[in-house]
Formats: sequence, structure tokens, C-alpha cells
Amino acid sequence: MAKMIIMYEEPKDKEAFDKHYYDVHVPLGRKIPNIIKDSVHRVVDSQNTNLNLYLITVLEFENIEKLTEAFSSPEAKEAEADGPNLFQYLHTPPIITIVE
Repeated sequence: MAKMIIMYEEPKDKEAFDKHYYDVHVPLGRKIPNIIKDSVHRVVDSQNTNLNLYLITVLEFENIEKLTEAFSSPEAKEAEADGPNLFQYLHTPPIITIVE
């Protein structure tokens, strides 16, 4: 199992961020091939960090090869191209980690 974990800090404009995220970015992301499961979590509390985390998205793949293949796809490129449209509502770009 491989996962991509995307952590967003609190946006400058929560309402605009949420609207774009759920109405545009998530539908684009769900077109990416090889995703077994995706989930979005609102952060209620964080400990031992100075980050003001707001939202965490987890994309699950069968293995790292399937993840790598997925992010080479045209669908992934389209979702990545939407990044600046979403990031305009953030103070900093999201933190992206890949774990096995």
C-alpha cells in the first residue's frame, strides 16, 4: 500500500477555498487512475506543531509503482494544473508526503 497525504494549512479565505476544493479540485483528483480510496478530513486539533492545519487528504494506491504511474497520467497533470487556482486561497502551498 502506498499513500499520498496532502496537508493544507488554514486558508486565507475558507469559503472560497472550500468551494473551489470541493467543486473543482476534488472532482479532478477523482479522475486520476489507480486510486483505490480517497478521503478528506477536517483537522479538529493538532499537537506538537506550529502549523495551523485545516484539511488533510489521503489518496491510497496498491503500491508505489501504481502511485507513480497515476501521477504521470494526463488526469493527474490536469489536477496539478488546477493547483494555482486552489493555492491562491492559501498562505503557503500544501505539504505533500508519500508513504508506504
